[in-house]
Amino acid sequence: MNTLLLFAALFFCMAIGMPIAVSLGLSSLLTIFFFSQDSLASMSIKMFETSEHYTLMSIPFFVLAGVLMSTGGVAKRMVVFAIAAVGHLRGGLAIASILACMLFAAVSGSSPATVVAIGSIVIAGMVKNGYPKEFAAGVICNAGTLGILIPPSIVMVVYAAVTEVSVGRIFMAGVIPGLLLGLMLMMAVWWRAGKLKVKPPPKASVPEVLRAFKDSMWGLALLVIIMGGIYGGIFTPTEAAAVSAVYALVVAVFIYRDLSAKQLPHVFLEAGRTTVMLMFIVANAMLFAHVLTTERIPQTIAEQIVGMGMTPWMFLLVVNFILLVAGNFMEPTGIILILAPIFFPIATQLGIDPIHLGVIMVVNMEIGMVTPPVGLNLFVTSGVTGMNLVQVTKAALPWLMVLLSFLVLVTYIPQITLFLPNMIFGKG
Repeated sequence: MNTLLLFAALFFCMAIGMPIAVSLGLSSLLTIFFFSQDSLASMSIKMFETSEHYTLMSIPFFVLAGVLMSTGGVAKRMVVFAIAAVGHLRGGLAIASILACMLFAAVSGSSPATVVAIGSIVIAGMVKNGYPKEFAAGVICNAGTLGILIPPSIVMVVYAAVTEVSVGRIFMAGVIPGLLLGLMLMMAVWWRAGKLKVKPPPKASVPEVLRAFKDSMWGLALLVIIMGGIYGGIFTPTEAAAVSAVYALVVAVFIYRDLSAKQLPHVFLEAGRTTVMLMFIVANAMLFAHVLTTERIPQTIAEQIVGMGMTPWMFLLVVNFILLVAGNFMEPTGIILILAPIFFPIATQLGIDPIHLGVIMVVNMEIGMVTPPVGLNLFVTSGVTGMNLVQVTKAALPWLMVLLSFLVLVTYIPQITLFLPNMIFGKG
């Protein structure tokens, strides 16, 4: 009964237009106040615990590093290197744009930030070189989703905090899927570019490629610092986030000198706004998860599903369906925070690796970023290109088939996700 009341209150609040964070907190409060044996004191304790959750402390630092990298000219240098490396291929500028998205995703952890940073540079250049504007917008809108799949990923940090899995393991689990999705998008671009008959730029010489790599090296080094530091045992993921923020500041201000002292307050304010928004959602969602746990809602659902004789592949099919629908109406962090506590115990009972489940959820969130009506990448691409939302949606949908095919592969071939973490950390 309490389960129905909790979710009824949640969906009612969202239906009348309340923000997702307020809906989560208010529905939890009403359930505790009127229907639960739990005390209201537990609510304040849970909110306080969330604010000092060690894993979640990495979010503000990753956000700040991403904003500094977006503003500080790192993206432009990555684009130049990508064009020098692969721009001479058929569809080379579009392929280089995907490569640049992959590189920037590895330092930003955010899909919208990747679309803004890379799209604002490459879309105009692609149009100038003969690519249709819709083609360019569709490519960047979908390639930008790599921002939450290739580590470090803020969405992965949130999943790890909710389910208490290793941040290092799930970061490593995103590497091969991220590279595979990038390759699939490049292959789709190469095939489609054959019909466009756009002449690629001349092949860059080896010295030009090396010069472009050297110029972008300070930005690319951030990936080595974060991942190498974590897996080398030098620091924890949270400490890695703090180091990345300081490093990004030094690179943007003192090495590339793309940021002046006058611009820093604006950068910190932008990072602060994003952090407050994310942490407010997280705090209320943690309260929602607390109510779920105290009322044994996930365990009850798990017992019922296991009792129905549902097999792992059937459960994952249901998970994908629910997440694809939810992705149309909610942003990724909210979905992870609401549904991960429900799916996690069921997956555990069915013998599904929690890291595999996490990556499946992230891939579904990628698809949600490019599907209306709430796909964040659609709005960001619209702002970058000046196209209206309907035009951007039409441009992005053909590439959605690549993401859906990739989702099937990741869901039913677990080794794509688990090979690296199992090889480095051993089987969990």
